[in-house]
Amino acid sequence: MGATVQPHPTITLLQTSSLASVVQGELERMILSGELAPGAKLTEVALAARLGVSRGPLREAFRMLEEAGLVRTEKNRGVFVRAVPLAEAVEIFDLRAAMDELVGRRLAERITAAQLKKVRGLVEQMEQAVKAKDARQYHLLNLSFHDRLVDLAGNGKLTAIYRKLIKELSLFRRMNLADGWLLPVSAGEHRQIVKAIASGDANAAGRAMYDHAMDSKERTIKNNLRQQPAPGTAGRLPRTLEGTTPP
Repeated sequence: MGATVQPHPTITLLQTSSLASVVQGELERMILSGELAPGAKLTEVALAARLGVSRGPLREAFRMLEEAGLVRTEKNRGVFVRAVPLAEAVEIFDLRAAMDELVGRRLAERITAAQLKKVRGLVEQMEQAVKAKDARQYHLLNLSFHDRLVDLAGNGKLTAIYRKLIKELSLFRRMNLADGWLLPVSAGEHRQIVKAIASGDANAAGRAMYDHAMDSKERTIKNNLRQQPAPGTAGRLPRTLEGTTPP
């Protein structure tokens, strides 16, 4: 019987690193979809069993998620999904508005006819979702629309930072609650953004994207205030609001 060949340390490290990335991706999906809600504790034993991995890759995945701003580690308590407060969400909106203005200006100067056609197609799908009163589909298309514009701007650093901010903003669950009548309002804003970009006017395109982000921020603040319990109503269930506020 020959001796058992042990894997080279470098190979073991690469295998662990790769597995941690896979685990991180799955946990991120669970967090962003709401399966793991803000404030939820990430229990090593339960998650290791559920995902079929050892604690090593799981802990590395926790570290990566913390760097991404999606979880927080509390000494002697464990790892928890972050809950983003209103004040931080507002700061993200302000930063995002500045980035969106830059994206709009750059696209007005460089977007191709083929790229513009695909972006228009996304807006048309969003308008169809509005007609169908499908808030969830609208939200997904909305995210795709903005992510596509940022990607087309051609600045890798901006894209990476933008995506990180959007993920953090998704933890602010209250921003996703709004009256259904806001969906066509938002769809109209997206149509205006595309029109401004297509015009080739950098100032108009930048302003359209900036105004949209700031309007989203104001809607978020108002929705948050509406959900605060009135004096003497502590413990009562909040009134259900329909739809999804589009960023």
